[in-house]
Amino acid sequence: MRRFTILTVALVAAVAFLVGLIIAGAFTAGPVVSTQPRPVPQPALVARASGGRGVSAVVNFADIAERINAAVVNVDATSSKTARDPRLRRIPEDPDGQREFEGPRQGSGSGFLIDREGFILTNFHVIDGAERITVTLADGRTYRGEVVGTDPAIDVALLRIPGSADLPEAPLGNSDDLRVGEWVCAIGNPLGYVHSVTVGVVSFIGRKLFDASLDDYIQTDAAINFGNSGGPLINSAGEVIGINSAISSRASNIGFAVPINQAKDILPQLKTRGRVSRGFMGVGLTDVTPALQRSLSLSVDQGAMVQDVNVASPAERGGLRAYDVIVDVDGRDVLTNEELIRDISARQPGTVVRLGIMRDGKRHSLTVKLAERPMRGDDAQPDPVGNRPRPPQPQLDPPGERTLGLTVRDLDRTFFGRIEIPVTVQGVVISRVDPTGPGFQALLRRGLVIMEINRRSIRSVADYERQVSAARPGDVLTLYVYDPTIAQRSLVTVTVE
Repeated sequence: MRRFTILTVALVAAVAFLVGLIIAGAFTAGPVVSTQPRPVPQPALVARASGGRGVSAVVNFADIAERINAAVVNVDATSSKTARDPRLRRIPEDPDGQREFEGPRQGSGSGFLIDREGFILTNFHVIDGAERITVTLADGRTYRGEVVGTDPAIDVALLRIPGSADLPEAPLGNSDDLRVGEWVCAIGNPLGYVHSVTVGVVSFIGRKLFDASLDDYIQTDAAINFGNSGGPLINSAGEVIGINSAISSRASNIGFAVPINQAKDILPQLKTRGRVSRGFMGVGLTDVTPALQRSLSLSVDQGAMVQDVNVASPAERGGLRAYDVIVDVDGRDVLTNEELIRDISARQPGTVVRLGIMRDGKRHSLTVKLAERPMRGDDAQPDPVGNRPRPPQPQLDPPGERTLGLTVRDLDRTFFGRIEIPVTVQGVVISRVDPTGPGFQALLRRGLVIMEINRRSIRSVADYERQVSAARPGDVLTLYVYDPTIAQRSLVTVTVE
């Protein structure tokens, strides 16, 4: 009995000892798990360093703003003449556009110093028509600004103030490294609130707004408002990767910036010549798509297809025609029409280029001597955004059932007079588009003139009906259309349902 009592006491002591070890943490069956909540990084502070290349890092935009803010300036533009509102561009969807003011005008925008010589980048529309430009630095110093050079084509202007050793400067980054989803911040003077900082992400890269041949806008949801024009868009590395330029009138969080690489490419010309010269062929282009390749039986699956050739242009003199596919320039392959436009625009007027083209399944070589690209608004170049007054629409015919969901009418002399289109344009005009039909999905609209279908001329409604009625469900038709609002021809593919 005594032995049993001693053994029981010993066992109880051993169990108590083990329990004490567990409670004290000296002995556990697994890793210790903390019950303290882990700190969660704030989304606006997490970004990928160096423009999307490298490892992820935590970025504090407060530090970036503190570093760059001193280089951001306020630009006041004053004119005694009627001029457009210089504060911020609106994209073409805005029915009001840039409003004009009678009498003296004063508006403000933003800009940023790019070196200690006093050079400042801003938007062209901020200083367009200005007779006096005043630049105010973050520390309150005020200077009279001098216009060094402008490029209305991409909405960039270069100003200068007296340089000094203590001028701050904003480092320029590489906008080609930018990726959708990256965090960025904008600094400017929206609505007169100087040096405001907003943060957002890159929503889209390469947006077309005003001129489809040159535009390459960065879209962001960082808040941009009137007065932000010309201010910097900054990446997580603290580098300027865009110049804030435009907003959408239909939303409060859709802004657009000119990629900084576009501005850097033209800086030498702005500094030395005050303007930018770009090569120009005078053609309308589109990419070769599977639909085009199928409907036109093309022998290539990439390249830039010619849609339109300007009269008396280098392209016309060089022998280019509609439906030609440009596949190389000076032996270098062309994958897209944008690639070709960048190549030609980067060359100086007077340069001779050799184009490799595919025409009716055969390869040809043409030589084109480039001219200088007309400035926007010149008579030599149609307005790329269609700002001409919309012509009166003809009386509509009763809607009818059509394979493509289109109702068309003959293009008679009365119609010619109403919409003022060249007499060389022949075809049928679209008078109604069924919103449930394939034509609506292909963005066809009233007033467009259908000139050809699958390269067959359309001169009457009977021609149109003959070509469309022969199509079977699933067939792809390529319509060659003329848009009288911008005086341009283009190719549109429609899949028959």
